[in-house]
Order: sequence, then structure tokens, then C-alpha cells
Amino acid sequence: MWLRILLLFVAGGFTVSCSDSQPSPYRYMVVFSQCNNSEPYRAAQNAEMKRLWATQPDVRLVVMDAQQDSVRQIAQIETAIRLKPQLLIVAPNERVPLTEVMGRAKAAGIAVICLERDIVNPDYYTTWIKVDNYAIGQILGQYVVDYLTKKNGEPRGQIVELAGLKGVEAEIKRKNGADDLWKKYPKIEIVTEAVANWSQSLAKDRMTEILSAVPKIDVVYGRNDPMAVGAYLAARERGREKEMIFVSIDGLAGDSGGVHQVEEGILSATCIYPLCVDKAVEVGARILHEPGFVSEKSYTMPSTLITAQNASTYYK
Repeated sequence: MWLRILLLFVAGGFTVSCSDSQPSPYRYMVVFSQCNNSEPYRAAQNAEMKRLWATQPDVRLVVMDAQQDSVRQIAQIETAIRLKPQLLIVAPNERVPLTEVMGRAKAAGIAVICLERDIVNPDYYTTWIKVDNYAIGQILGQYVVDYLTKKNGEPRGQIVELAGLKGVEAEIKRKNGADDLWKKYPKIEIVTEAVANWSQSLAKDRMTEILSAVPKIDVVYGRNDPMAVGAYLAARERGREKEMIFVSIDGLAGDSGGVHQVEEGILSATCIYPLCVDKAVEVGARILHEPGFVSEKSYTMPSTLITAQNASTYYK
């Protein structure tokens, strides 16, 4: 029966991972509902999720892709509830829309882990593996203050912000962390903010429009690496990339990741935003295998500021 259901999942665009390529009995099912597979950060999460669960021979993993569509993600979680997995891991596309259906999953006796993003009601999940987005915003905000002070002799300059998906916890807190710091300096001005939905191509389009309207820009704050890189590419096409710096968040490893972009001088700084997957699998495995285990309500993963001074170390 389970094999037939899993084959339907594959036919429906979901992916199934297991520790053995041959059909074999397994004790637990884990469903991972990913908000959007297309972002590099999300693709890295998926790869790590599959790699780590593959080390658990009694666990079969089902991965769902919501394609940045909350309605689709709700429908996929409803399907997951009918499958009755022992564990549901969710990277919510949006906080509010996903709350009710995740509450239904928990009420059905399924352990629910929020991965990186949370939902509105903490009673509706078992634990939340998170990063302190507000603190990251403050770290990058201070980096910008120091840069502007060095450049202009005082904290003074014009900043462009590129926003991810509105309403998402990461977007809200990354913005507030930096903005709250910059409010202390009256000569630092946020000249405009454009929504680019975490997308490099959309950020490039938005930045092209901004460059036509804003004659002087000191800093571009992209709230993920792809958006900051998109802004850089737009500025380079106009021959203006050297008049401003680009700072962002994600700090993925590899040739296309943010750490390498800092090494290459495209980004001035990025903050490593942990995938959170290792802790999710660690806690999830304990939930599955240790009767009576009670997780903490949340676990906070540390972040690191990456600049030209330490990029090569973290790239390695």
C-alpha cells in the first residue's frame, strides 16, 4: 500500500528518497514540505535533507515543492496528513496562510518541525529550527554604518533595499534589524525599497528601474544573495557598480554561493544563513527513535559575517 502511495507522489511531482534503492520495509516516513525548490538556498536545503536522512536506514523521505505558492503548499500538506507520516518538516512559504493546516497536522498526532521560518501560532508546531534574522540585520546594518563612516567621515549615505517575499518572518526581521540601527543616524537615508521575491532576475529588473530614478547610491542591501547579485549585474550594465557596495544574506558555499561572490568582489559582505537542516534531522531523528524525547520549543543556529578578510577560509 505504501509503495503505491509513494509512486503516486513521484507521479505528482514529489520526490522520494530512501537509504536503499531496492524496495524494502521501513519504519518511519518523513515528509518535507519545501516552499520553493528554485532558490539556491532551498536547493541546498533539499540536498542536505536527502543526504542526512539517507543515513537513517529505517526512514523514507518524501520531498514536496510548493513552488512559492502557499495554496499549493497547503494542498500538499493536506495530502501529507492523509499519508500519516511520523514527522512533517515544513519550510513555510508564508507565515499566516500555513498556520491552520500545520495545526491540523499536529492535531493529527504528527510531529511538526518548522524549518528556518515559523508560523503564527507556536502551539501548531513541535519545534522551530531558526536563525536570528533580526540579529543578522543588525550585523549587516553595523557593517554598513562602519563602511559609510570610513567612506564619508561620518555615518552618511543613501541605501537601496531589495526585499524578499513580504509577510515572511525572515524578510520582516532582516529589514527591521538593519532599519532600526540606521534610524539612529539621521544622515543615513533609505531612498527606496523594491520587492524582488528572493529572485536574482527580478532584482536585476527592479534595480535597473531604480538606477534610472536614483542618481546616487552608496549601498544596496539585498535580503538574500541572489537579489544582491542581480542588483550588481544591473549596476554593472550601467557602469555604476563601483560607486556602491552590495551586502546580503545566505552565504552559501560553492562557486555560485555568496561566499565566493565576496571573494570575487561582487558582494562586499554577506551573512551565512545556516541551512538549519542538520539540526532538524538531529532533532527529528530523536523524535522518531527516542520514546519520551521532548524537544525544545526552538533552536537558534549561529550566523557569521563574511567579508573579504575571511571569505577564503569559509569558502574552503
